[in-house]
Amino acid sequence: MKAAYIEQTGPAENIIYGDLPKPEATGSQVLVKTGAVALNPVDTYIRNGANYWELPKPFVVGCDLAGVVEAVGPDATQYKVGDRVWCTNQGLMGRQGTFAEYCAVDECWVYPTPDNVSDETAVACSLVGVTAHLGLFRAAKLTTGESIFVHGGTGGVGSMVVQMAKAAGARVITTGGTDEKCAKAKELGADVVVNYKSQDVTAAVKEFAPSGVNVVWETLREPDFDVLVSYLAERGRMVLMAGRDARPPFPVGPFYVKECSLHGVVMFKASPDELRTCSVDMNRWMSEGKLKAQIGKIMPLAEAAAAHRLQEENTLQKSGTLAGKIVLKP
Repeated sequence: MKAAYIEQTGPAENIIYGDLPKPEATGSQVLVKTGAVALNPVDTYIRNGANYWELPKPFVVGCDLAGVVEAVGPDATQYKVGDRVWCTNQGLMGRQGTFAEYCAVDECWVYPTPDNVSDETAVACSLVGVTAHLGLFRAAKLTTGESIFVHGGTGGVGSMVVQMAKAAGARVITTGGTDEKCAKAKELGADVVVNYKSQDVTAAVKEFAPSGVNVVWETLREPDFDVLVSYLAERGRMVLMAGRDARPPFPVGPFYVKECSLHGVVMFKASPDELRTCSVDMNRWMSEGKLKAQIGKIMPLAEAAAAHRLQEENTLQKSGTLAGKIVLKP
């Protein structure tokens, strides 16, 4: 089978598109014929060597997958041949990745794809969707009628946060760096969108929620905690999902006197049961059209190296040439 893989970590040029043996479904695995895969910033970090675990050799890159079950292992009981499925959390914690024509995945990480949802939609929502769900509902315990501020409401995770918060009945204020992104965030359901380059975000948050928002979701790598804590209401919750090397100052006094809480979210540390809980809501919302994929570019799997370069240009160099997820197809 064809696959995009690396023999050693390093730059995008290390990605080889070539032939690897087709895997077999063993134990409780299912063998999935790939319909689409999606690229995430974490994929580029792992490829470049930012790993806490040993990688399989060769290592197929990628975390996300949607496709059709072609075979089931002898201990697999949840799926049958022909079922459409999606999964995430592969290529992590020592598991093999997904950028291949076929993938063998333990069924505990696999979820059914609704009939009216495309592979492209399912895969583009997968990793960013479970990240948003874990942060909103497992960590912050967002409820109907509460308010939330999220930086970057059209980004990969940010767009999921906006849509899920609205689906849960919350009020949402978010930001965008261009008028086009602000308009897009409005389309996704945000109640208020602020252009952070031309408008006063702090003033907008104060007007939106005079007593503070219940939840702050920070997508930036270098948070300004003095500003963010000022946004929080009494007993507000803050969710962090980026900034592994960040060491910013933290306003302990203003934070604790409001009885606030701080939550870090790392999706690949979630248990199979926790991710399955995410998938149930995500499938319902995708099927109902309440959770829409933000796809910026669709590319052939053969162009995986170019896709990694494009992702890095936007994640690290902030080139602004990508609005949405990169989806690749075999």
